[in-house]
Amino acid sequence: MAWQPGKRDMIFIAVVAAVILTLALGSHERKTKAVPNDAQHQQATSREACMQCHGVDGVKPQPMRHTQADQCFQCHAQPDGWQGK
Repeated sequence: MAWQPGKRDMIFIAVVAAVILTLALGSHERKTKAVPNDAQHQQATSREACMQCHGVDGVKPQPMRHTQADQCFQCHAQPDGWQGK
């Protein structure tokens, strides 16, 4: 007698497939821009410092779809000689 998957088996397989797909899609390398390597950016040590230029009223505001995370350097690579923490 051959095994025939039931409803619970199909749900389990779908959940496992969804987890694997989520991990596979989420494991790609981020493609964010690095922080420019200039004196102004080397001294930016906090989100507040970044928002002076990249806030809504700043010289170069963030794009509309940019995340509002509080840790700029979690995504953006720091320049060589960066003085932050």
